[in-house]
Amino acid sequence: MGEVKKHDTPMVDDLKKGPWPSFVDDIYTYGEKHKKQACFDIMGQLELSYKHKETHWKHGGIVGVFGYGGGVIGRYSDQQERFPAIWAFHTLRVHHPAGKWYNTTALRKLCEMWEHRGSGLVNFHGSTGDIILLGTVTEQLEYTFYDLTHQLHWDLGGSGSNLRSPACCMGKSLCQWALFDVQDMDYELTMHFQDELHRPAFPYKFKFKFSGCPLDCVAAVARADLSFIGTWIDDIKIDQEAVRAYVNGEIPPNAGAFSDRDWGPFDIKKEVIDLCPTQCMYWDEKEQKLYINNKECNRCMHCIAVMPEALKPGDDRGVCVLIGAKSVILEGAQLSTVLIPFMRVEPPYDELKDFIYKIWDYWMENGKNRERVGEIIQRIGLNKFLVDVLEIEPIPQHILVPRAEPYIFWREEEVPGGWARDLAEFRKRHPA
Repeated sequence: MGEVKKHDTPMVDDLKKGPWPSFVDDIYTYGEKHKKQACFDIMGQLELSYKHKETHWKHGGIVGVFGYGGGVIGRYSDQQERFPAIWAFHTLRVHHPAGKWYNTTALRKLCEMWEHRGSGLVNFHGSTGDIILLGTVTEQLEYTFYDLTHQLHWDLGGSGSNLRSPACCMGKSLCQWALFDVQDMDYELTMHFQDELHRPAFPYKFKFKFSGCPLDCVAAVARADLSFIGTWIDDIKIDQEAVRAYVNGEIPPNAGAFSDRDWGPFDIKKEVIDLCPTQCMYWDEKEQKLYINNKECNRCMHCIAVMPEALKPGDDRGVCVLIGAKSVILEGAQLSTVLIPFMRVEPPYDELKDFIYKIWDYWMENGKNRERVGEIIQRIGLNKFLVDVLEIEPIPQHILVPRAEPYIFWREEEVPGGWARDLAEFRKRHPA
């Protein structure tokens, strides 16, 4: 190994200041130790990008590995004479295991392989969840793929207009609130939909995410085209004695997460009752008893998270299926819309697979180029999508209050009494 050429990077070096770990330090340290010129060239090009206020990467979408349409993101520098070690700096997405549980021996072998085949730079994880292997040349792609799949038994993740790598929370492996087996569903759907994962055929990307409970630690409601959120259909279980213990300060709220709280003792009205989105709870001060109108509860689990020893989810459990979340691309950002408020699920999830195919068939036939499934619903209307595409009868759970949603509208005579009053009350509580 020869000496590496370093570049003058004052703006990049400024990122090393402050109390937090810096990727700049990490890359320079690794480059020095392993004599990787690419590590210094990439920092030199980043400095140039800061100076010019524009990227110097060109997209190289034509590169890939044989038999796969996704998994490799081509990158070329437009400053190849200046930074020859990164003339090509292709990225590989490696499919992560469900819940991101890793064996340390497997990780060491992966890093050793990448140090040999590429830059050695690894990102844990991309926004979808994949391991990101940053930077190799075109000639190394097939060799890397062979080592990855045949020697290490990993697979490439999704990229392009296809199913992206599904992602889930830690589920029952770590969390008491997991209401269905997220890792099993993640694995089963990943293995079943391999063709859609590796061979792009959709109008645009499509993401599955699985959250074991409504606390939604993987932010599925905001980030996935199709979300599966653990929920229950029976009543919340209440331990009234434990509720009183919280009120009397005998048990710390939020499982003691705010032990340094400086806003005073626990107040069940301010911290639970008033924050209930459907106002379905009532604390009787005289009786020292908590009442819940379970018919109005939307299972957000805020109250359960605040008082976990007093409140528990019901026993009749399943998933809520939501559709259409996305970030800002062609249209503005969207949150998910409820499709099926409650569905019982069991392996091998055949009913769910048929349901997914029905969505895809319509979207692939009618979606415009780069149109996410949430955007086609926005274009044709949720009512049409439910009735004509999925053959689902619209129900009140698809909206919060009449006329508060843009998709479904009701005439006053269609709603039995009081909708105007309810809407006025809703707008009073939610002025935005």
